[in-house]
Amino acid sequence: MRAPGRRDVPTTLPALLLLPLLLGSPRGVGAGAGAPAELRVRVRLPDGQVTEESLQADSDADSISLEMRKPDGTLVSFTADFKKDVKIFRALILGELEKGQNQFQALCFVTRLHHNEIIPSEAMAKLRQKNPRTVRQAEEVRGLEQLHMDIAVNFSQGGLLSPHLHNVCAEAADAIYARQEDVRFWLEQGVDSSVFEALPKASEQMELLRCRLVGDRGKPCTCRYGLSLAWYPCMLKYCHSRERPTPYKCGIRSCQKNYSFDFYVPQRQLCLWDEDP
Repeated sequence: MRAPGRRDVPTTLPALLLLPLLLGSPRGVGAGAGAPAELRVRVRLPDGQVTEESLQADSDADSISLEMRKPDGTLVSFTADFKKDVKIFRALILGELEKGQNQFQALCFVTRLHHNEIIPSEAMAKLRQKNPRTVRQAEEVRGLEQLHMDIAVNFSQGGLLSPHLHNVCAEAADAIYARQEDVRFWLEQGVDSSVFEALPKASEQMELLRCRLVGDRGKPCTCRYGLSLAWYPCMLKYCHSRERPTPYKCGIRSCQKNYSFDFYVPQRQLCLWDEDP
């Protein structure tokens, strides 16, 4: 039973906490001023398997990054650049050598970041966990987001969009995709148009078959790639106390979100995973 005068105060502290700055500097071995803070979390994937996720926050650059390896070996990363209103998804997909693929294939998808999608970088930098071996599962599953990526990003000019792009998408220099509605927003914010390149016109793309329906590996088609952020801090939790006049941050809410990206490829060979309906 709650003590009189107290509302929404947890009887036990949440496993992931936002600790006040006065309790110490951001986590990280030997972290100096401006050094990114890192947290490693064990996460249960939608299929029940467990993997480790690395989360980094750089409050000086006002950015957050997340990285995890899927059971099939695919390395998935997510970067949120709050200064530029940009988020970057990258997938390093292991190739199937017997099908004539390279050792791995890299894809990058760049979309607009809305600041209510994930907690701020300074809050992420203060996250701690009491039990590092605990396997965490998202409290909220957010709906699937389907995105049609109809613009190519010019890697050589990508730094004008986000300074993180050159590093994150280095292996995917020829496979960086955006979408027109986000590009319009960035152009209005002053991003140079040289960053973006037109893919085949939307009308032409609409006529292309999904790659899974194309038998000739040399023909162009519309590829689909899906990825999931299995666990990420999406909201701050606030508590109330008689001793404090205003609500205070006392934890986080975790989310899971799935994405599906459709994009043009000049050859079916570049989309061999897209085989299932």
